[in-house]
Amino acid sequence: MKYLVLLGVLALAYALWRQQRRSPPPTHRASPPPPAAPLDMVACAHCGVHLPRDEAITIDARHYCCAEHQQRDAR
Repeated sequence: MKYLVLLGVLALAYALWRQQRRSPPPTHRASPPPPAAPLDMVACAHCGVHLPRDEAITIDARHYCCAEHQQRDAR
């Protein structure tokens, strides 16, 4: 009988020890940042490559990816 009581006490001690070792569940995870707004894209009038409007060279409503293409198209 005393071995049964000892086994019960050891099992209880082990259960309490395991409960203390467990990490608490995560309370709140940070939400990911919202996606960036889509950029307005235009095509180069010379080669057709697409690039953001704010990076394009715009001459008379025509868009170019670089000054070289703008100069070639002007000839």
